[in-house]
Amino acid sequence: MSCEVGRGCLLPEWSGQRGRSPILRDVIIEEPRLPLAEHVPSPGASEVAIDPPGTEAGTWVGAPSAVADADGIVLAYRLRRPADQGRGYAVAIARSADGVRFKTIGMITSTEMDAESLERPALVRTGDGLWRLYLSCATRGTKHWRVELIEAAMPAAFDPELRKVVLPGDSRSAVKDPVIVSQAGTWHLWASVHPLADPASADQMTTDYATSADGVSWTWHGTALSPRPGEWDARGVRVSAVRFTPDGVVAYYDGRASAAENFEERTGLAAGTLPGSLTAIGSDPVAQAPGGGGLRYLDIVDLGTGHQRLYYEITRPDGLHELRTELRTELR
Repeated sequence: MSCEVGRGCLLPEWSGQRGRSPILRDVIIEEPRLPLAEHVPSPGASEVAIDPPGTEAGTWVGAPSAVADADGIVLAYRLRRPADQGRGYAVAIARSADGVRFKTIGMITSTEMDAESLERPALVRTGDGLWRLYLSCATRGTKHWRVELIEAAMPAAFDPELRKVVLPGDSRSAVKDPVIVSQAGTWHLWASVHPLADPASADQMTTDYATSADGVSWTWHGTALSPRPGEWDARGVRVSAVRFTPDGVVAYYDGRASAAENFEERTGLAAGTLPGSLTAIGSDPVAQAPGGGGLRYLDIVDLGTGHQRLYYEITRPDGLHELRTELRTELR
């Protein structure tokens, strides 16, 4: 069996049990090696971090965003019910000493955010120790999404009453699922943007890029990553994790070929010399669930110990989504 950059080789075995499952895929990355390319998700080496909140179809957990601190890892993630029961009904904040076993320390509901649904949060700790939680909020009765910000001294202290809109979107576009990195004095943001002119096409998405001096007021710089007609990511692309390298930027992204693949995006790899201009690599996803199901919303956490953790949402054989983690050697 051989693989190319951007091409994953998938074996059919799968274990639905909590903990380690058999090896599912073996990715061989040929030269030139890219940062991140050597560390694509490998579900067979993963453990379940958070189980779905129920057993009914459409009951999911995922869309993680994690931060390491002196006491371990703080994780924010979305909880979802079936569409007729409210979809993304809450974002939970949890803490873990080992990165696997988490204790919930906070919960923010869609009702508290005056949102029809919540999707991927972005959890950030500033250089002066302030915690920030960016929340993707669906505007009630529409296809519109916006991003709101809550700040707190501790991750258990986020108060929805103190929220403020930082990415409002507009009548033409919905904005959600931000990925935020503070680098060399500049805040960088990649967010999925959805067109609203035709409701039937609102699932389409590009990833747009913005910068900020303070992480609150943002300036947009246009589209960073676009779908590729005729490819596996033709319907939409959503950057999920970004790393700055000496040569530019490398990113993971979620992609889908059609509207039917909404909620079952697979993971691809992109790169660019500038953060606002990324190009997809390869003709296939680099990571997916067994049988081609969704593996999305990857996040990467540096542990500062020569290791890192991956967190991502994956589709199980029964159709439910769970949140998994992998411990890896730190990227260089």
